[in-house]
Amino acid sequence: MAQWSLVDRFSFDGHSIAWGAIGEGPPAVVIHGSPFSSYEWRRIASWLGRHRRVFYYDLLGYGQSAKPDADVLHGAQNRLFAALANHWNVDRPDVVAHDFGGSAALRAHLLDGIDYRSLVLIDPVAISPQGSALVQAAKAHQNAFSGLPGYIHEAILRAYIGASVKHALREEEMRPYLEPWLDKEGQKAFWRQIAQMDDKYSEEVEWRYGEVRCPVAILWGAEDEFIPLQDGEELARRIPGASLTTISDAKHLVQEDAPEAIVAAVLDFWSGLEVA
Repeated sequence: MAQWSLVDRFSFDGHSIAWGAIGEGPPAVVIHGSPFSSYEWRRIASWLGRHRRVFYYDLLGYGQSAKPDADVLHGAQNRLFAALANHWNVDRPDVVAHDFGGSAALRAHLLDGIDYRSLVLIDPVAISPQGSALVQAAKAHQNAFSGLPGYIHEAILRAYIGASVKHALREEEMRPYLEPWLDKEGQKAFWRQIAQMDDKYSEEVEWRYGEVRCPVAILWGAEDEFIPLQDGEELARRIPGASLTTISDAKHLVQEDAPEAIVAAVLDFWSGLEVA
C-alpha cells in the first residue's frame, strides 16, 4: 500500500472518505468495485493521469474509508459520488467505473443528475438478477459469517478475491485487498456489505439505461465468473450507442489480469471522442 496513497479526507454523512488525485488536465474519476478498494487502480491511474486530472477514492465502507453499520452499497454510493463531484468542483468528468462502482456511476447519472463527458464501465453490477452462492448464504446468515474465527474468515476472503482473477495474485498484491477486512470491524463490514446486495437497486434504474446522456464504452473480462458476459451484452443493448469490448485472458478483476488493456481501451475511447 506504500505505493498507493489516499492523503485527503472528505466528510460524508459524518463519515470519513479517503481520496486522492493524480495528473493534470480535464477531470476524470475512477470508481472501484466490491470487495476491493481504489488500490485496484494503482497500475492504471498514473497512465490516465498523463491525460487527465484523475480523482480516486475508497467507497464508503471500503478500504481506508469509514465502515459504518449502515447501507454502504447502491443506496449510499451514488449519493457519495455526487457529493464528491461537488466537493472536487468537477464538471462533466470522464468516469471509469468497475463492478459496484459502475452501479454508483449509473445511479448518480440517472438519479442524481450528474453529467459525464464519457463513461467506461468495467464488468459493472447493472443487470438483475445478481448474487453468487456465497452472497445468498451471507444474506441468510450474516451474523454467523460475521462471527467466524479470523483464520476461516481470511481463508474465505482469499478464495473469494482469488476467484476474481485469472492469474493468481502474489502475496504482496493480495495483501492490500485483504487488510481492510481482517480486524473485527473489517470482518463485520465485509459480511455486512455482502448481505446488503439486493437486486432492487439495479431494478430501480436498469429500465432507464436508454436515458444515459453520454458516450459509453463497456469492457468485460471474457472469463468473468462473478458477472457473466451475457450481462455485458444485455447492458450494451440497453444503452444506445454503447460499445462492448471483451478482454481475453481476464476474469472479473481486469485491473489485475490486464491493466494494460484497460489503459489502452480508455485512452483510445477518449481520443475518439476528441476527434469526433
